[in-house]
Amino acid sequence: MVLPWILLLVALGLFGLALLTLRPAPVWVPWKLALLVGEFGQRLVVLPLAVGAGSIWLMGAAPAAATASVMACAVAVVLFLRPVWEARRLARELPTRLAAAFGPVPRPVSAFRWRGLLARPVRPVPRTTHAFAPGLDLDLYRATDTPLPAPCVVVVHGGGWDGGNRDELAGFNHWLARQGVVVAAVDYRLAPAHPWPAAGEDVRTALGWLISRADELGIDPANFILLGRSAGGQIASAVGFGLGMPAVRGVIALYAPHDMAFAWGVSRQDDALNSLNLMRQYLGGPPDLARADTYLSASAQHLVSPANPPTLLLHGSLDTLVWLRHSERLASALTAAGRPHLLLELPWATHAFEYHLAGPGGQLTACAVQWFLDATRRQ
Repeated sequence: MVLPWILLLVALGLFGLALLTLRPAPVWVPWKLALLVGEFGQRLVVLPLAVGAGSIWLMGAAPAAATASVMACAVAVVLFLRPVWEARRLARELPTRLAAAFGPVPRPVSAFRWRGLLARPVRPVPRTTHAFAPGLDLDLYRATDTPLPAPCVVVVHGGGWDGGNRDELAGFNHWLARQGVVVAAVDYRLAPAHPWPAAGEDVRTALGWLISRADELGIDPANFILLGRSAGGQIASAVGFGLGMPAVRGVIALYAPHDMAFAWGVSRQDDALNSLNLMRQYLGGPPDLARADTYLSASAQHLVSPANPPTLLLHGSLDTLVWLRHSERLASALTAAGRPHLLLELPWATHAFEYHLAGPGGQLTACAVQWFLDATRRQ
């Protein structure tokens, strides 16, 4: 009978898929597959359960194949559920860590809820588009019940510096706006036509535009948070640390590089992003003497000082696009400088783990970001 052997092949495939919650994805595996497994594994678990049940039913027809299939499915079930168990473990200690780093907040929130895994998408808030510079727009998100003037979170999108736009993960912006802030998702000029520092200059211009129109937009001109993902996290941290503007109360960087010379040194031509080519486009070439100032000004790691704002770093241990070591090194530098910060490391996660706010990575991200916003608002 051939069916037990087909089920065995399916079981082995599910086992291999579930391994992406334990090991970094090989270069030939699309990283978004690892994201799917990490943030939706609690739903995917029905697949090995079904295959395992079918193998047990066919045990008499091919005992060896059925036994191997059941074993592979059992391990796959455990690995698919690993993210939620890890998230639950981290959730128990996260409020204590956040309070130690940034101080207590008046409305502590649950870091992880089992029923939260079934949460519906966030209800959208009103969004308006504004031109803040020639050819550059920003989207302003604001809930109708937000008390004004409100803090403003400036969101800097990712995309490898040569792609992406302000619509990236718009659902997260709607969620942010429901936390009592105004969200400004900004565009910036892209490489290779516009290498660094063009992107940083555009974020600074957006900040200046928002401050100049704070009254009409309902924004507190003395309370800005810079939030960036991946390439946008590099821009946000470099601007936030290098600007020296008291109105910037905090920086949030998700899975971002912060030392561009280090990033060059650990990148390979054949990695998932062809990172060396991206950095050539963005920074003009390797970090030689001719580009030393460019690399330094783009690197928050080298801009750490006692004047830096509080910083929240989030990174997945299994990220194959931006190595966890980038955030670890910045966290160490901030510790040495005595600056308030927290690095939240997610052991199962890869890039873009906050894509699904109801998932294990999304729930922990929401808790940490909400706490950070409340803590910086009280400063």
